[in-house]
Amino acid sequence: MAQVPPRILPIIIFSQFAGTSLWFAGNAVLSDLQLQLSLPTESIGYITTSVQIGFILGTLTFAFFAIADRFPPNKIFFICSALGALSNSMIFFFADGLLSLVLLRFMTGFFLAGIYPVGMQLAASWYKKGLGEAMGYLVGALVVGTAFPHLLKSIGSSLPWESIMLSVSILSGIGGLSVLFFIPVGPYHKKGGAFHPLSFIRIFRSKPLRLAALGYFGHMWELYAFWAFVPIFIQTYTASQPITNLNIPLWAFIIIGAGSLGCIFGGVISKAKGSARVAFAQLLISGTCCLISPILLKMPISVFLIILVIWGVVVVGDSPQFSTLVARYAPPQLVGTSLTMVNSIGFFITIFSIQSISYLISSGHQDFAFIFLLPGPVLGLIYTYPLLKESAFA
Repeated sequence: MAQVPPRILPIIIFSQFAGTSLWFAGNAVLSDLQLQLSLPTESIGYITTSVQIGFILGTLTFAFFAIADRFPPNKIFFICSALGALSNSMIFFFADGLLSLVLLRFMTGFFLAGIYPVGMQLAASWYKKGLGEAMGYLVGALVVGTAFPHLLKSIGSSLPWESIMLSVSILSGIGGLSVLFFIPVGPYHKKGGAFHPLSFIRIFRSKPLRLAALGYFGHMWELYAFWAFVPIFIQTYTASQPITNLNIPLWAFIIIGAGSLGCIFGGVISKAKGSARVAFAQLLISGTCCLISPILLKMPISVFLIILVIWGVVVVGDSPQFSTLVARYAPPQLVGTSLTMVNSIGFFITIFSIQSISYLISSGHQDFAFIFLLPGPVLGLIYTYPLLKESAFA
């Protein structure tokens, strides 16, 4: 087994964090953008969805041309980090309304398709044993990256939104350069050929891969809608509790960022218990949180925040384990395309949950909005259950 240089995982982790900090940058400064650009209340749904649609079309493009399997993933990562940073910073120069903002966020989402799944592919090219743990660290980096703009907003509330957006863009560029100069492609990378239409059939011919993908799709129904609207959920709580004064951006960062713990510790536990068991347990807990979400708004503040932090830990902690299962059961020459394609379908699903929650909230049904996420974990549990005996698919 090839010896993995000590620098590999830390640099990929940092670069994944840096690149994915682009994801929710627009959401973190949305209140400032709403004032400056006269955006409507429901703009959070459009802005979040535009990134998701961009990511979907990006992953479909990558899968169709088998880009992640035909070209060096470290170079793809660098190019997409640089272009994602550029499209994010262009908001400072060109955004003058909802349409231009949505288009620029769409471009950022498109280039994220060359950061998130390609970063996982880079890790898979270096790790055979312990891939679940490595994936845990990588998705943990994505989680902190996603939450990072909220932290910038919370500690720099006096900073103009332009400074936050430009800071995130610079960080993404640094992450891309780090991969380009310090992360070669690993020994387990299998270079694939040109795209063939039967590749899609070949990928999903594997029963365990289909089950892992379906479990992941259920998880995705919940994840990004929860991340997008947790600040509004906190705001709804503070409005119903006049004596409560919470730093909403800070708590959004804490709750979203707590998911890194679920990813990291889930990855460590997966070495002994298996990826499917870790994913199943975290889906079960997050589904329970969905179920009790209507009564959370009536809980004491300490209970409210503790449960939201727990929810933040488990809502994403299963993600790296599903990715591990997909990479494990994918055809060796199509690991990158498999990860990219499954990601693409999963993010397509998030459009419907995000828009549904946005509609419920704009219609005044904030109290019951999150319970609408429950079908995702339920279906995820159903499809993950057969994978609990992973040896049956070895």
